[in-house]
Amino acid sequence: MNAGTPSRRSFSPSRRNLLRAGMLGAAVAGVGGWRSTAAGSSSPMPIRQPGSLPYPSLPEGTDTIRQIEHIVVLMMENHSYDNHLGMLRRPGADGFRLGPGRLPLAVNPYPDGRIQHAFRMPTTCQLVGQPAQDWLDSHIQFDDGRLDGFVRSGSGPVSMGYLQQDDLPFYYSLASAFPIADRYFCSLLGQTFPNRRYLLAATSIGQVNDTLPSLSDYPAGGTLFDRLDAHDISWKDYFSGTLPGTNLPGASTLLFPPLFFKNSGTKVVPVTQFFSDAAAGTLPNYSLVEPDYGTQSEEDPQNVARGESFAASVVNAVINGPGWDRTLLIWTFDEHGGYYDHVLPPRALPPDNIPPAVGADQVYEGFGRYGFRVPCAFVSPWARPRHVSHRVFDHSSICKLVEAKWNLPAMTFRDANANAMLDMLDLRRPAFLDPPALAEPLLATDPAALQCDVTGPGTIPPPGSVTPPREHTPVG
Repeated sequence: MNAGTPSRRSFSPSRRNLLRAGMLGAAVAGVGGWRSTAAGSSSPMPIRQPGSLPYPSLPEGTDTIRQIEHIVVLMMENHSYDNHLGMLRRPGADGFRLGPGRLPLAVNPYPDGRIQHAFRMPTTCQLVGQPAQDWLDSHIQFDDGRLDGFVRSGSGPVSMGYLQQDDLPFYYSLASAFPIADRYFCSLLGQTFPNRRYLLAATSIGQVNDTLPSLSDYPAGGTLFDRLDAHDISWKDYFSGTLPGTNLPGASTLLFPPLFFKNSGTKVVPVTQFFSDAAAGTLPNYSLVEPDYGTQSEEDPQNVARGESFAASVVNAVINGPGWDRTLLIWTFDEHGGYYDHVLPPRALPPDNIPPAVGADQVYEGFGRYGFRVPCAFVSPWARPRHVSHRVFDHSSICKLVEAKWNLPAMTFRDANANAMLDMLDLRRPAFLDPPALAEPLLATDPAALQCDVTGPGTIPPPGSVTPPREHTPVG
């Protein structure tokens, strides 16, 4: 599937291809599908069906975005938009509202009425076992849209902690240079496994927490990788290490065991192969790159500086590789990890008729609500410069983008009607053909950031961040 590698500076796509891709991109953006009022529509639009094509008039498998040959997805773990990018001072981006001293105004109440103010994390290390983001805790945090249950939930006061540019220099430079989405939500109010299932298949088939899948778990509509295989579109899941506490590879494809076992050793391969493929310009058409979930994914109690360093190595491998001029890398997180975010998750279209695998008293809205926001950026020569997207996305939007590129049938109602993220691209010209210089990750300039691995995350909540009860408690 891979074409030859043109010189980065001499690359000049034909006007015909640009016009064709531009018209097709506009067509996908205009397909519509279900939209909530939170996404900017006053009423629902016609609903696309599972199995339908993004472009019904084109043959299935048609490549509609020829400028991009390789899509790389780098999905980290467990941090909300506000926790990582709330202090990003980028024009148009919806982060924290700031008050005196340019400190966030965000607060959340304790059960006794005391007020926990947002605070900068003392170090880049995290607590053990907190914050919490299971189905129940996430709904306590959501609290019927009041967003005032973070401290009252199993997360506790650490939920109001955040990091800033000095803590995440690489991430902040990435999110300042390339387009970001400030309405990218995780797919449900729940944990890693079900959210990653949405990245693979646009449904969790009922899963809401990190319960181990059964060996036969598989979605009725198949997975994105099945869609790619049907048209000989190449893909790999590059995993790092093993799942904590097991000898199983840390590969998201394992969430649907038949998919993993069918492709283990051929398309599910160690991450060292990713760096070799990127350096050689031989990345597949679709790549999922996974951190070590015990040390590099940024889940608590890990030091997030290790995760940032891993992410920087992946991004730099793409940028410096010979395939840069034809590559799109998507950086995001699987879920919010129990950390605070001030934006209300909007209603979502359930992917199917499978209910949440919980008791009757915890069904809530089922899968009719997105989870909290997480960071998302597009890194590509074809990324739209100076752009902050406010369109509603979730993990199924990545599925939709892949489906739109190759005109593949939708797997569920969720991906069929998701936004395809095409506003994050400018297919007329490669604005970042010569990529911007990005800051070094924290560990490259301050190895002392690892000291908290031994000394601990510091005092949480820090002194002075809790105030007495007050009559009215804004939470934004």
